Amino acid sequence: MGINEIIEISKPRIVVLLVITAVTSMYAASKLVPGSPPLEYLDYLHIIIAGALASAGSSALNHYYDKDIDPKMSRTSSRPIPSGRMAASNVLLYGLAVSCISVIYGFFALNAVSAFFIAVGIFSYVIIYTVWLKRRNTSNIVIGGIAGSAAAWAGWSAATGSMDLLGFLVGFLVFVWTPSHFWCLAMKIKDEYAQAEVPMLPVVIGMQRTSKYILGNTLILLPYSLILPAFGMGLVYTVIATVSGGLMLAYHYKLTKNPTSEFAWKAYKVTAPYLTIIFLAVALHG
Repeated sequence: MGINEIIEISKPRIVVLLVITAVTSMYAASKLVPGSPPLEYLDYLHIIIAGALASAGSSALNHYYDKDIDPKMSRTSSRPIPSGRMAASNVLLYGLAVSCISVIYGFFALNAVSAFFIAVGIFSYVIIYTVWLKRRNTSNIVIGGIAGSAAAWAGWSAATGSMDLLGFLVGFLVFVWTPSHFWCLAMKIKDEYAQAEVPMLPVVIGMQRTSKYILGNTLILLPYSLILPAFGMGLVYTVIATVSGGLMLAYHYKLTKNPTSEFAWKAYKVTAPYLTIIFLAVALHG
């Protein structure tokens, strides 16, 4: 078991995305919520450490639980457990330890509310999504999106010590964005999910209908993102949300006309950066 394997089971790209979400939410809350104490550099370091540990631990537990279906999909067959580079028991131990440390660290370094949302994120990704829904229901990834929202809520409450309506709505952006993002990926690798008998939407209802679900979801996401200016977001946020959401909408409309795995991959690559862009816009919020 080397450092490369530990990095791989921690899913670094997801770690970076969730940490950006948490940090930008924390910064925005410190500026937008009256009475918030000024943040020190150390506060940002604490949310980065707690968020990275929570994401890494959750991802490792996802690797552990999916060890029986990962060999059936070419995308996942070379992961550390199926390829024999790491023992499943070591991955389980790492995942549990790092997840627990993240919540404890968040409690002492940040506050109880932030630690609660860190725990919610871990629970929703590992238990609700990975264990309960992923292999049973097409709504798996929809409800699993709460894990991403929890990162934003943890960041917001780390700055304020509480949760308010704007903080909830900002975090809920992740939940609303997740289906469009993940269903594009599911269309790209539909055959692999079918082989592993995972009931992702394209496997169950086909590519054409899934593309319409993606478009429908984005038709909810765009106006939802434009509600936030009514709660304090400014012109910079509004322009960025309109342009980035509009681009997603255009690609997802084209996807309904061309519901192939090739075009789904193009749409996925447009959808993927949206979350980083929109949360940087939240941080700018002017």
